[in-house]
Order: sequence, then C-alpha cells, then structure tokens
Amino acid sequence: MTEHAPLIIDIAGTALADVDRLRLAHPLVGGIILFARNWQSREQLVQLCADIKAVKPDLLICVDHEGGRVQRFRTDGFTHLPPMRALGQMWMDDGKHREGHGALAAMNAATAAGYVLGSELRACGVDFSFAPVLDLDYGASSVIGDRSFHRDPRVVAALAKSLMHGLLQAGMGNCGKHFPGHGFVRADSHVDIPVDGRSLTAILGEDAAPYPWLSSVLTAVMPAHVVYPKVDRRPAGFSRKWLRDILRGRLRYDGAIFSDDLSMEGARRIEGRVIGYTEAALAALDAGCDMVLLCNQSLGLGSHVDELLQGMEQARRDGRWLPDADSESRRLALLPETLPQPWEELMCQPAYLQALDLLP
Repeated sequence: MTEHAPLIIDIAGTALADVDRLRLAHPLVGGIILFARNWQSREQLVQLCADIKAVKPDLLICVDHEGGRVQRFRTDGFTHLPPMRALGQMWMDDGKHREGHGALAAMNAATAAGYVLGSELRACGVDFSFAPVLDLDYGASSVIGDRSFHRDPRVVAALAKSLMHGLLQAGMGNCGKHFPGHGFVRADSHVDIPVDGRSLTAILGEDAAPYPWLSSVLTAVMPAHVVYPKVDRRPAGFSRKWLRDILRGRLRYDGAIFSDDLSMEGARRIEGRVIGYTEAALAALDAGCDMVLLCNQSLGLGSHVDELLQGMEQARRDGRWLPDADSESRRLALLPETLPQPWEELMCQPAYLQALDLLP
C-alpha cells in the first residue's frame, strides 16, 4: 500500500468499463480528469462520479472547466460562463459611468463566475476544476487568448482572487496556471515546445507576479510546458529550479503542484531528447510536482496508461521514485470538505440566483 497516489488519468467513455475500474483502483492513481467525451447529461455525470467514488472514495475528480471556450459541460442546464477576458473588459470600463461595469462590478462578476462554476460542478459530483488561468494577455498566444483576464498582472490578481473566493464559497479549490506564465510565447505547448527568452527578473516582475499576491487563496498551481532558457534548459514543469527553488523557495508557495498533461508535445522532450511517459512523470515528480496528469491516452486500448502504471511501479521497486507523504497530504487537501448541494436545490438557492444575475 503506497502513501502517495500521484497519477491523474482519464477514461474513454461516459461510463466506467471494467478496465477503467482496475486502473482507478491502482494504488498509484489519485484522481481522474474528465473531458467532453465523458459527458452526456447531468444524470449520467452524477452516476459516473458516484461510480468513480465507489472504486476509491478519495479519488480526486477533476475537469478543465474555466468558462469561455474551455468548458467541458455545456448542456442540460449548465451555465455558459464567459471567457475571463470579458471580466477584464468590465474592469477597463471603470470611470465610464456604464451601469454594471467597472472594477467593482468586474470583481463581483468574477466571484459570481467562480461560485456558479464550482457549485454546478459539485452538484454533479466533480471535486475540482483546473481554473483559473493566470497567464497575462500579451495578444500573442492563441492557446491562451481570451482565457486570460488581462495584460496587467495587478488586474489578473484582483479578478483571479475574486473568482477563487467564489470557488471556495462553493466548496471547491482552485488551480493557478500556467506558472510562471504562458502568455508571452506564441507557440502552443500542446503541439510545440515554446521558448521564452526573457530574464528571470522580467518574468517574476510581470507574468509570475500574481502567484505570491494570491498566496492566501491559491490551493494548486500548474506549471507551463515552456522553456525559459535564461533560467533553466528544462520546461518549467520539469525544472527543480522553477518549482523547488523559485515557486516553493523564493515565492514561498506551499500548496499542491500538478504537472500539465504529459502527453503534450511540450512534455515529450527534455533538453532535446524524446522521453516516454514514465520518464516524464518521474522527471516532473523529481522537479517538485505532487501529481502528474496523463490525458487522452485511455482511448483505444489505453496501452500508454498501463505503461505508465507499470513503469511507476517498477520505478518504486528500483528506488528511482519514492512516495512523498507531503504530496499526498496536498492531494487530499483538495478534496471538498462539505457535501454538495443537489442540483434541484441549487437552482432555487438565492446566492446562486444572485450570482447568475451578476455574470456578464
């Protein structure tokens, strides 16, 4: 029995197959990430989440559900949340005397968005969303784009803190991404290896500035699959310097750290060398990640998922990876502490109805 379950995997369909149950029951698996392919209806999602918890009650059920174009569940009553840029635009209307706009209205709307996002997901059995994006909007990155609140790190921090408060009110944690910043580079780390040639001073003064400002509410961080060669040759998610020295040490962050998806192109090469999923997972954990994600590899036979499970087992036996009790504590801390409100009750809850009125 291990005291650390660092792997977050996925499933192919809308219900658990026998092979899914076997994989989720593996002692190294600590969570599951859901995608749009796992969605059919609220009733189906509730049943799926219940079946996942029946396999192992402390599995963390996660999803990328930010609003805008990154929202996995969009039908059967789910609110279509605005992209985060819409909140930044509300902020910029301050002083123009437009009703319902301005900095205060934007912060209220951000809190409302967090509450609606978190309470709807929790009503269906989902524990955690990888949100919000803290990347700055330089107008260069297509993969970030309107997922970003703003170009100014102070506005990003203020709106993100409000959204995080809304999530916490719904009983859900949050995840700031992609540390130290993905907004400056044009390349998409899903299909390329982005390189940001700026200095550490420039990055900390701009892109990474929201992270220490949000230290009182930030419960998880996801590093970028971006190389910052003036700091380290490795992408941030595989860099001890970025995660242990800078994020943990210099910025004093003590919450959970998730790797981004290990199947992305930006995670498949380290210092110019192509690596496998097990080696990528080991590198991310050694760098300082508490949990690692392997996404979209359950499709077909799911051989890469099994390869990772077997590889991590062997790495433990060989002493190339040691479970970390602190990492496991951080994973468990992300599980909701309160019972979710059933959907029917949520739909007539005054706080939820007021939050809907505040959305842009």
